[in-house]
Amino acid sequence: MSLWDKLKGELVDIIEWLDDSRDTIVWRFPRYQNEIKMGAKLVVRESQTAVFVNEGRVADWFAPGTHTLTTQNMPIMTTLKNWRHGFDSPWKAEVYFVNTRLFTDMKWGTQNPVIVRDPEFGAVRLRAFGSFAMKVSDPGRLLSELVGTDPQFRTAEVHEFLRQLVVGHLGSALATANVPMLDLASKQLSIGKTLSEVLTVELASSGIAIPKFVIENISVPPEVEAALDKRTSMGVIGNLDTYTKFQTAEAIGNASGGGSDAIGLGIGMAAGQRAAQSLNQPTPPAAATPPPLPAGNWFAAIGGQQQGPFDVATLTSHARSGSVDRNTLVWREGMGAWTPAGQVTELTTVFASVPPPLPPQ
Repeated sequence: MSLWDKLKGELVDIIEWLDDSRDTIVWRFPRYQNEIKMGAKLVVRESQTAVFVNEGRVADWFAPGTHTLTTQNMPIMTTLKNWRHGFDSPWKAEVYFVNTRLFTDMKWGTQNPVIVRDPEFGAVRLRAFGSFAMKVSDPGRLLSELVGTDPQFRTAEVHEFLRQLVVGHLGSALATANVPMLDLASKQLSIGKTLSEVLTVELASSGIAIPKFVIENISVPPEVEAALDKRTSMGVIGNLDTYTKFQTAEAIGNASGGGSDAIGLGIGMAAGQRAAQSLNQPTPPAAATPPPLPAGNWFAAIGGQQQGPFDVATLTSHARSGSVDRNTLVWREGMGAWTPAGQVTELTTVFASVPPPLPPQ
């Protein structure tokens, strides 16, 4: 170091920190055996606190603003140095600038799953991740507990410690929340708030607070996700019988473009459904119909006797002769009962040329 640098070091009259980073928590003002002049200017910007350390002991603090260093505004240094009233000589001390803004880029996540007992699913392995915000709550404790003599203390130096602390408390927070696994998503905000308060209390001795804690996601193992998906699908399906009919109809509709396998699948499902329906349906009672008659077309009750079978032409001939009229009972295979011939639509032509009976006189 040149003589000029040494001389400049002996003339420290402005002490300040222009922070050009986003991750520095504590920065020590550099010096080369320099002495601070009584009456020097101390510039503390917003979201900063300046802390004077004398021989390893935390002394006076300064809030944001521009301060002229005198014995009046440095009572602890005055006592430690045993300065007499009106002391005006240069003196040596370490000055640390502490960043008191909110550090919001802190991430956390569970490397290993946290096991909790769920009232519905039993023991469940959960993974989670999210972020949290850190802030210095007590610069003096931070310097004495974590920083020490580090000239530049960054978030990376405390991040892993905080992450392990978060994961250590996560299992307890989930277990004591008494929230079923399926309802955890709706309670993430309240669980995060609880963790924020617990972590702030535990870190108070280190001068750190966790004002914001965010749980972005809580997940279960893939096999549990698959089981939940099946359960959700069953809930969406609802009526299983209606769903089966729908699936069968889809299979038949796709059979024309799906090849022989699709046709076989559709036919098989349809046949299975019909078989199931036939087993579940009660056997209908026997209808009050005449016993099966010999093969033929039309049978007629002529003269109180069953005669036939006749074709339509023969019945037409009988109608013209008067042996068959509209009130004559007829029957053929497929009819449920004997029916007057005049009420059978298919025999309308039989009586087309036969006049109806005369009205009563």
